[in-house]
Amino acid sequence: MRLESDLAQVLLSACRGGLSNVSLTWSPEMAMVVVMASQGYPGSYKKGTVIKNLDKAEQVSPFVKIFHAGTALDEDGNLVAVGGRVLGVTAKGKDIEEARARAYDAVDAVDWPEGFFRRDIGWRALRHKQVANCL
Repeated sequence: MRLESDLAQVLLSACRGGLSNVSLTWSPEMAMVVVMASQGYPGSYKKGTVIKNLDKAEQVSPFVKIFHAGTALDEDGNLVAVGGRVLGVTAKGKDIEEARARAYDAVDAVDWPEGFFRRDIGWRALRHKQVANCL
């Protein structure tokens, strides 16, 4: 999410052996990802469970993007989970608090009863920032 350079051009340069001529540009904003996984992961988990409202989740903010890691379309056109680690709900913000809030707002918009996620993502960075602000 923070990469502002054209990824296609970077990959093309890599294929041609020209990475030494590539300069990457990064956004100064913070980014955070919350992984949504299938219930039971990392053990056995059910495949084929339907995931809904991803469009709504991405509309929480223009700074939210959902990356698919373990999804597919079933024969009826439904988005379904086919892996353990299924979605990476990612958000950018001016700081870690804003990125975290946006990511969790998007996660909360996803309709997937058979999925789960952790609510403690980013806590170390938040705690570190709070301690630093107290000094």
